[in-house]
Amino acid sequence: MLPPPMLTEAQTDALMRLLLSERERLLRNAQRAIDFSMDRDRDRIGRDSMDESVEEWLYGTELRLHDRETFLLTKIDEALDRLRAGRIDQCEDCDEPIGFARLQARPVTTLCIGCKEEREDAEPQE
Repeated sequence: MLPPPMLTEAQTDALMRLLLSERERLLRNAQRAIDFSMDRDRDRIGRDSMDESVEEWLYGTELRLHDRETFLLTKIDEALDRLRAGRIDQCEDCDEPIGFARLQARPVTTLCIGCKEEREDAEPQE
């Protein structure tokens, strides 16, 4: 059996830049979330319940976004590990290659398009 095709050096470099750029963006967002959290207790004098409600809603939204971005940051770090190990383009289910175009569109993916579609078909419909 032939080994699956590997990414070219240029493709590997492109994915590395893409992942590192996205990682940096998420880290900047995390810092903004921390800054927002630190500033939220200031200037509470003279505020009415509507102001407080809006601020709580914004804070809750910010926390949910931060949780999602933390999850994505973990996936990016895992993708960087797979990239460095030379297996980012190998499907975790069937060991077939994941196309470069798919990796460019979703660099944290671990599944080829066929396996991803199979998983989606097996998921219960809401």
